[in-house]
Formats: sequence, structure tokens, C-alpha cells
Amino acid sequence: MTTLQSNLLENHTPTGREEAWRFTPLKRLGGMHDGTATPVTRNSLVAKNALSQGVTFTHEESAPLTQTDDAIVNRVRDFTNSAAVLSIAANSEIAEPIFLGRASGGTHDAEFSRVLIKAGVNSKATVVIENTGDTHLAEDLEFQVSAGAHLTFISLQEWGAKTIHAARHHAVVDRDATFKSIVITIGGDVVRLLPTVDFIAPGASCDLSGVYFATAGQFFEHRMFVDHKVPHAKSRVNYKGALAGDKAHTVWIGDVFIRAAAEGTDTYELNRNLLLSDGARADSVPNLEIETGEIVGAGHASTTGRFDDEQLFYLMSRGINVEDARRLVIRGFFNEIVSEINIEEIQDRIMNRIDEELAKAGK
Repeated sequence: MTTLQSNLLENHTPTGREEAWRFTPLKRLGGMHDGTATPVTRNSLVAKNALSQGVTFTHEESAPLTQTDDAIVNRVRDFTNSAAVLSIAANSEIAEPIFLGRASGGTHDAEFSRVLIKAGVNSKATVVIENTGDTHLAEDLEFQVSAGAHLTFISLQEWGAKTIHAARHHAVVDRDATFKSIVITIGGDVVRLLPTVDFIAPGASCDLSGVYFATAGQFFEHRMFVDHKVPHAKSRVNYKGALAGDKAHTVWIGDVFIRAAAEGTDTYELNRNLLLSDGARADSVPNLEIETGEIVGAGHASTTGRFDDEQLFYLMSRGINVEDARRLVIRGFFNEIVSEINIEEIQDRIMNRIDEELAKAGK
């Protein structure tokens, strides 16, 4: 059994000794991992704008599901037999983004939520989920990206300071389909997200990107897994993080598995972290496992470094004060990914939130 395959078998209550949980502060998960949380179904995810023709959003009963590689997702599946279902009809091209929002549910119990987003054959759409307020949320989110479909998913974690959020974002991508995910995490106490991709037919592709900014005491974990098990699929992963403040802690894990049957695979993963103060910690672990030599390309890179004083001095030499210079450097660092959102209102809001977090950190 390979290392990456063994990582997928963590179905029992985590102890912290397992590879999949070794960085996660289990005592701060509000009991969602070990069954001590009080689970509730709130159906808090709602459509925020009028739905275009070809789009439906309902809450539906679902058949029992098989167990996954994640203990929290398994508890969600054991608890609830219903899901919020967003469907995009086959051959539909939805011009405007579809906005879903999750309201605050409080922190005295934990919402256990299942969400299914279905992109029909040859459809094209952008879906935005906006998460705000304070809540405890365990989430099982799945995408069915049918043949020839193009689905862009934007997930905004703009949580309040008391939120605990653990979620799996699992995409099943069919022949010649494209799945693009942009994950922004700039709020919450503990946020643990698992973006995973399962290619099921040749010609499929995915682009997973994200931005996270952790300040004093916050813990953010983003753990990727891309399963190349069919020929001629392509994946790109690009995450950037910044940390400021004592005990700010981020974790990025990038696992890519190229199976023996996956000839013609093209993959690359990248993670960059910027440490803005002492006392912050960024863990970054890229993993690449290859079972065939018949591939287009495969690689990974990870960097963690301090603030670039040369850039700062360059801006200050042109009359920009130190606070504005720092802000501009950090905006530049994140802009590559934030600009991919292509929704100006959200881009501005995210950058302004990052400015606010930077100001609070005093850096």
C-alpha cells in the first residue's frame, strides 16, 4: 500500500497520531471529530440572488452514503439523510454568478450539512458560497462535473472570530470537463478544508487555488488530494498564505497521486507562505507519488519566507509610508489568485479584509 493510499483510510475517531490529523488541534474542533458535538440540521445555506433559467436549488432527501477518508465527513453522513442540491441543467451557460450564502448559526451546537452541486453535460457556471458570522459547521460538499462541463467554484471563509469550520470539497470530474476552485480563508478560529478531486474519464482538468491570511491564534488547514487515475488529465494547484501574530498557524498539504493507468498526466502544485511576524508558523508539505513514467509533466514547489524588505524599501524610497508600503506588497503577493475571482466587488472586499487583518496585527 502506498503512503497516499494509506492516508485515505483514516475512518476512526482521530487521536492526532494519524498522518491526516497530525497538525490539527483536535481539542479546538468543538467535538465534531469525536462525536461529542451536538449536531443539528439548520439548512442555513440559501440562494442570495434570483436563479437563472436552468438553475435549481432545493433541499432533498438522499440515500445513505458510503464512508469517506475523513472522520468528520463520516459523522455528517451518519447524521443527515438530506442535502442542499444546486443543479445546473445540461447545455446551460449561466452568465451571472450563482451566489449562495450561509448565515451564522451560533456556537452552542454544530450544524452538520451536506451540499451537492451538479453541473450538467456541457454546462458552464460560476458558483460562489459566502460564509460569514460565528458558527460551528461540519460540511460535506460534493461536485458532480459532467462531461464537457465548466464549473468555477469560489468559497469565501469570511467568518467571525469564534467559528469552527471543517469541510470536504470533493469534485468528481468527467470526460473533457473542467473544475476550477478558488478558496479564500481570512476568518474563523479553526478552519480545516479538504479540497479533493477524482478524475473519472480522460480529458478532465482541475485548477485548485487559494489564499489564506492567519493572525494571532488562528489555525487554518488546507489539505489537497488530486487522484489521477485515468489517462490525459491535467491538474494545477496554487495556494498562497500570509501569517502575522503570535501562534498564527497554517497548514498546507498537497497530495497528488498518479496511478499506473494515468498516462499523459500533466500536474504541478505550488504553495508559498509569507511570515510577517515572529511567533507565526507555516507548515507546507507537497507530496507527489507517480506509478507511471508515461506522463507529460509532474512537479511541486513550496516556499516559506520572511517579508521582503527590498520591496518595502523600494516603495518607501518613492515616498510611500511604511504602513502603505507593507499593504501594497501583501496585496501584490495575493493579487495573482484574488484576481482570478473576476468579480470586482468580491475582489475589493477580500483585499480590504486582508488590509484590516494586517492593521489589527500591527504589521
